[in-house]
Amino acid sequence: MPIRIAMIEDDQPFARTLQQYFELMPAVTCEAVFPSAEEALLGVPSLAPEVLLVDINLPQKSGIEFVDEIVQQCPGILCLMLTMYEESPLIFDALKAGACGYLLKRTPPQEIVTAIEEAKAGGSPMTPQIARRVVGFFQGEQPRPVAASPPDDTLALAEREREVLDLLTQGYLYKEIADSLQLSVHTVNTYVRRIYEKLQVRSRSQAVAKYRGFAE
Repeated sequence: MPIRIAMIEDDQPFARTLQQYFELMPAVTCEAVFPSAEEALLGVPSLAPEVLLVDINLPQKSGIEFVDEIVQQCPGILCLMLTMYEESPLIFDALKAGACGYLLKRTPPQEIVTAIEEAKAGGSPMTPQIARRVVGFFQGEQPRPVAASPPDDTLALAEREREVLDLLTQGYLYKEIADSLQLSVHTVNTYVRRIYEKLQVRSRSQAVAKYRGFAE
């Protein structure tokens, strides 16, 4: 029987291309493409796919936040990140949230299918570059380079916004930020939106990159 999968992906041309490829492969069947984490949180539990391909940079709630929530709602589901981001903090955020593997979008479609099969068989598939970063972490390499001082853009942030951004930079999930600062998750979301607006970015990774002073 083919492995039942779904995608959480807001890049519709990319999703359609991959979905068309899956239609030619007997090993998998793609049953849905959700353009946002919010829609996926509503649709995935009843659809009950075996494996989810999850992007990180989604319109509102990030793919990492989605994974953190869906693995609690549906403990048996497998989440395989499929993203363009290869920064170490995001890799470890995703794995800590519950992802079973991490692939870059430049991975050839046939290798994505192989990774889905590996995940279903109990493995933790990763793009080679990602695997090297994980191995490097356990060998003592520094996975989270930090700039000596934040760039001038962050001077426009209020004190509480700086605290939230600092925790984002350390890899905290929204719920962990809320617990640490004794805020609600909704309030943390509000702060994050303000941070994005002031820094003129659209994602956690871009905000972190700007804060650290290096370009993605």
